[in-house]
Amino acid sequence: MTDKPVIKIGHLQITDHFILGITKDKLEKGEEKFQYLNLETQNFMGWNPLKQALKDGGIDAAFILAPLAMDMYSAGAKLSLVLLGHKDGSVIIKSKKANIKTIEDFKGKTVLIPHYLSIHHLIFDKLLREKGLTVGIGKDVTFEVVAPSEIPEIISWDEEGNIGGFIVAEPYASQVVMAGDGEEFALSKDIWPKHPCCILVMKDEIIGNNPDAVQELVNSFVKSGKFIEANVDAAAEIGSKFLNQKAEVIKRVLSKKHVSTAELFPTLEPLEQMQKYLTETIPVMTSKINLEKFVKTEFAKEAGAQ
Repeated sequence: MTDKPVIKIGHLQITDHFILGITKDKLEKGEEKFQYLNLETQNFMGWNPLKQALKDGGIDAAFILAPLAMDMYSAGAKLSLVLLGHKDGSVIIKSKKANIKTIEDFKGKTVLIPHYLSIHHLIFDKLLREKGLTVGIGKDVTFEVVAPSEIPEIISWDEEGNIGGFIVAEPYASQVVMAGDGEEFALSKDIWPKHPCCILVMKDEIIGNNPDAVQELVNSFVKSGKFIEANVDAAAEIGSKFLNQKAEVIKRVLSKKHVSTAELFPTLEPLEQMQKYLTETIPVMTSKINLEKFVKTEFAKEAGAQ
């Protein structure tokens, strides 16, 4: 087939986006070949640059925080969710220098999160509110947004223990634990089992013009998700390259099943729970969106996603 479209997908170096890395590896090794597209990937250091590239046309699709994508859609972006990137995947880490034993011990501390429009914000906010702690500048706990890749260094520099801890996608949580700077406080999957977080969104123009290419991509990603869970050692080696981490860090994440990649079918109810909390309890999303219009399940269904 000639003139195959190039589809450029943006991502961060987190295990939430690892299915993209597995597919990329299969293509590079010749274990898989796409008939309907040429795949390009672009790594971003933080969420806002990725969002900007998706908005400006630098990329055609992205693995992105669900609330961030919903907010873009609310603002008029012509995007659709075609697949979940994963379920679960994040960890609350307490800094060893902050003397944290209970959730109440975060009072007076700063907590790092990757974005206000995130499941991370929701989960930590929920834990604090349940214990009667107030959140915000000048209140019991202050959230500070930091790019995931910068968190390990910030924690190691915080000699006074002013930062109580953080919640972020793997492998940065395991990186901090293995460096001796933090300890696991809670797993996101224990607070909200099987929660969505990052999703694959594509521009509607790409979907409309290249449905076979989109289907081919989704088929591959669903297989990649199952490969990760069934082949921890091999996946960790691939992940060390794609995620720029030591293989043992990735192996720790996968062995402990911090992230789930085998069930990627996008159901509406958990997404609705997410946007309800982020518009009503902590109003950081502009407004609720029509999820039935935003989510296109046909590609995941055809791919046999669970």
